[in-house]
Amino acid sequence: MDIRAAIAAERRELADLLDALSPEQWDAPSLCAGWRVREVAAHMSLGFRYSFPKIAAELLKARGSLHRMTDRCARKDAATLSPAALTAALRDNAHHPWTPPVGGFESALGHDVVHGLDIAVPLGLDRRVPEDRLRVLLAGITPRGAKFFGADLDGVALRADDLDWSYGTGTPLRGAAQDLLMVAFGRKLPPGRLHGEARSRFATA
Repeated sequence: MDIRAAIAAERRELADLLDALSPEQWDAPSLCAGWRVREVAAHMSLGFRYSFPKIAAELLKARGSLHRMTDRCARKDAATLSPAALTAALRDNAHHPWTPPVGGFESALGHDVVHGLDIAVPLGLDRRVPEDRLRVLLAGITPRGAKFFGADLDGVALRADDLDWSYGTGTPLRGAAQDLLMVAFGRKLPPGRLHGEARSRFATA
């Protein structure tokens, strides 16, 4: 798969999804704790809109904490930029070479896919990530990565219902591959999306 082309396609598709949202949906909660849809959209385009010196300055304000920096910037930008501007930032930068601080283009694809689902899942939108993109991200799941994202997968075996894919050992946790990807990225999902004895451990209240 051409990873750069996949990233560009993902960003354009997510821009189309954002374009179709109502004002109420822009203010709805996402799967990212404490962020609405608009904060997630602002965060997704931060790497395109901020120069390296500006990021360094924001990181200094946050006393070196990447988490505090990204949270502060997402909230500030969500309050000042319109939905149209946030959507345009994603679409106009479909081919931008940005990658996260850790990882290459596979991580950039994961960033876009997961945050896109952070928006689509709680809104009940039928966002289906193409299989070739999913397989790249599923293949990249590691214990270290799961721990980084706060996913506690100890004693759990992820088993996809729609793809020939599994990860880990223990009590089976079943669901769509893209939902299990979200679990590996530390997300809790609405009840009914996952199946197995451990499902409540990975479900929202």
